[in-house]
Amino acid sequence: CPTCGIMYGSVIGDQPEGTMNVTTSPHMHCSGYAGAGTIVINYAFSSGIQGPKHPHPGQRYSGTSRVAYLPDTPDGRAVLALLQRCFDQRLTFTVGTSVTTGIPNCVIWNGVHHKTRTNGGVQAFGYPDPTYFERVKAELAAKGV
Repeated sequence: CPTCGIMYGSVIGDQPEGTMNVTTSPHMHCSGYAGAGTIVINYAFSSGIQGPKHPHPGQRYSGTSRVAYLPDTPDGRAVLALLQRCFDQRLTFTVGTSVTTGIPNCVIWNGVHHKTRTNGGVQAFGYPDPTYFERVKAELAAKGV
């Protein structure tokens, strides 16, 4: 609602067709979670043609693959459920210009931070990161998830 800011119904994004596969690895650990295994999320997108909601409809875009990690804890599993819902609503990725490479017309993250390393800390997009769960939940809530 533009007046009160409350979202009604499900928001559906412009994420291209892709896959989100989840596995667990009991022998892999995120830094700061030594007693827990790791949830491994594999995202994959093939290259394709941009649709009407993308920046350049009719033009090609480059696909990508990404891997993200969560500790296999109650908090990690709760965030995984939200990330799955976000993906199902086509809000996790979009087509645009890569902030990292500057390459246009490619599949890019869409404002929901993921941990792409199990270690290295915040500066390396990894763990430990004591405020990650709160931040990612806020990002997901802002998207209506």
